[in-house]
Order: sequence, then C-alpha cells, then structure tokens
Amino acid sequence: MNTAELTQDVVESRDGTEIGYWKTGQGPAVVVLHGSMESARSHTLLAEALADEFTVYLPDRRGRGLSGPHRLDHTVRTEVEDLEAVLTAAGAELAFGVSAGGAVVLEAARTLSSLQKVALYEPAIVDNPTPHREWLARFDREVAEGNLAGAMVTSMYGLQLAPAFLKVIPRGLMTRMTEKMLVKDERQAGPDAVTMRTLAPTIHHEGALIAELAGTFDAFRNVSADVLLMGGSKGLKALKPWRDTLEKVLPHCQRVEFDGLDHGASSDPGGTNPGGSAKVVGRVAAEVKAFFKQS
Repeated sequence: MNTAELTQDVVESRDGTEIGYWKTGQGPAVVVLHGSMESARSHTLLAEALADEFTVYLPDRRGRGLSGPHRLDHTVRTEVEDLEAVLTAAGAELAFGVSAGGAVVLEAARTLSSLQKVALYEPAIVDNPTPHREWLARFDREVAEGNLAGAMVTSMYGLQLAPAFLKVIPRGLMTRMTEKMLVKDERQAGPDAVTMRTLAPTIHHEGALIAELAGTFDAFRNVSADVLLMGGSKGLKALKPWRDTLEKVLPHCQRVEFDGLDHGASSDPGGTNPGGSAKVVGRVAAEVKAFFKQS
C-alpha cells in the first residue's frame, strides 16, 4: 500500500500513554491488532484488502512505532485499555488480532461490551503459564547486555517457536545467524521502518502476556461477540490444540483452517514473515471480510 493512502493519528490510553495508529479505507471501522515482532505497518496488505468496504485502523501496540512505552506494571489489562482507546476513537465494533494481538482482542471481547465481532488468527492462548515465564530472566539479561540476537534465540525456544530442525543447531551458531538476519533487516529497512532490532525487547511483554492468559479458557465462555477463529495447517503446532479448546468454549464461534498457510499468513512479507505475499494475505482477508459482513 502506498504511504499516501494512510493517515496517521493518536489517542490517549487510560493511563495517558499515547497510542498511535494508521487509518485507511471507508465504511464500518475495523481495528487490526498486530502480533509479536510486528508493528502497525505489518498489516498494510490486509488493510488494503479490507479498505474498499471498511475503515481500517492499524494501531502500534506499546513499545513500537507511533506508540508510547510499556509501563512497569504492564498487563493484559493495559493492552485491552490501549485497544479500547482506539476502538472508541474509531467507533469500532469489529476487531482482528493475530497471535499475541489475537489474545488481546479475545480478552477485549470478554471484557468490553462494544465489540460485536472479532476475527482471530492463531491467538496465543495456551494451557500452561510456566514455560512462558521460565525464559524471561535470561532474555532480560541478554537484552541488558546488548545481546539482542541471543535474546531472540532465547525467546524462540521459550515461546516454542523453533522448528524441530533448528533445535539441533548449536546455540552460538543460532545467535550468529540471528545477528546476520538483524543486520540484513536493518540494511533493507526504509527510513521510518520499525526494525526487528527495535522490536526485539518487546518480546518480554509478549511472553508475560501469554503466561498471564494461559489456562483461562473457561473465562471465554462469557464472550458474547461472534468470533471467527482461524489458523493455518503450517502454523504454530503449539497453538493448534488450544484453538480446538477455544472453539469448544466460545459460545458463538466459526472456525476456518487454511491449508498450506503459516503463522504469518495475515502479515506483510518481510522480517519475520519472509514467506508472505499479497495472495496469501488475500485468502485471510476474504474470510475476514465475509465474516464481518454477515448480518
């Protein structure tokens, strides 16, 4: 999408922190909440695909791009308050979220009466909080030491993102490979891009968020909004069983599993989603659009 087609604005969350967003399109408002190692601009292709019938809002979650920093006592409630500020400014009753952003959108649907329909792509809701806390101390130490590549490797294993073939590669080699990836991303980034190196420290809060919501499936029995629950056959295996659980507990749930799509299917290509394409995003967008248009 051409930058000229996007307008920029900002709202204040409940604690006074600025939450910036991009906006495009026409029609009913939809707020799109990005996932981990992403920013608002990670879903410009999705916004473009929806913009002919919806006004799409792309907020930066805290610590990224247009938005203010995380607070010391940052929790899922903080994330919901940030989302609520954008929903209110937009007058939106519709929201889409991916991964950790999907978990926030689902929690918002549980606690906010304003949301009528939410679409989720591989929301990061799991059963056991312990594995998602154990790696945080090492991650924080590596970030403090300036070893962002090492911290990213720590988080990859901690969040169970590593494919089986990567687990046999020595950690030192994985760290060097990750550093080369960060350098390449910086070299290719535009002047206003939110780089992977800039995003890396935010992973701490993603792990804490996932741990906080872990095992809360029964709470979502109270979600009154209609939910579109999506995933890909090549997505994160660690999340697939819990989509099955969510489908059972959500009162108004439709389920779509995309053959051949991975965890980054809704996102623009590049960075952590090298296999993405407009065609792939279009498959997700078509289901989201049809769902939001249902009466």
